[in-house]
Amino acid sequence: MAADSPWSAVVARLGCLRGIDTLTAFALAVEIGDWERFTGASIGDHQDRQLPCPQAVGRSRLAPPQALPGGATIQARWQRAPAAARARGHLGNQRLNQRWKTFIAHHKRPVVANVAVARELAGWCWSLATLPD
Repeated sequence: MAADSPWSAVVARLGCLRGIDTLTAFALAVEIGDWERFTGASIGDHQDRQLPCPQAVGRSRLAPPQALPGGATIQARWQRAPAAARARGHLGNQRLNQRWKTFIAHHKRPVVANVAVARELAGWCWSLATLPD
């Protein structure tokens, strides 16, 4: 469904971010629908209201993010995305990785770092979702 739907372009672009697999990208695309009604800053507020992040999810899902694309799965997702989305996704992955490392270096609890990075990840998702094809 994600490959052959009105949301397939958004799903392909969102797949450039670590932590956003095809199913997650499809769920976000369907749930949010019109990304233009948000800004990069306001999407994090929507995330907080709609999807609370329990400590267990914060630890297991996001710690620690990596700066560069890794395995064959994410490489395959990158091949389906346009070059501009790959470049933007790469910047996002680097930024999120650096933010996580900074939180940990400042002795923040990993769950606090993960939730903060998840909130910023929502902004990067918006950035990629609203990127022109």
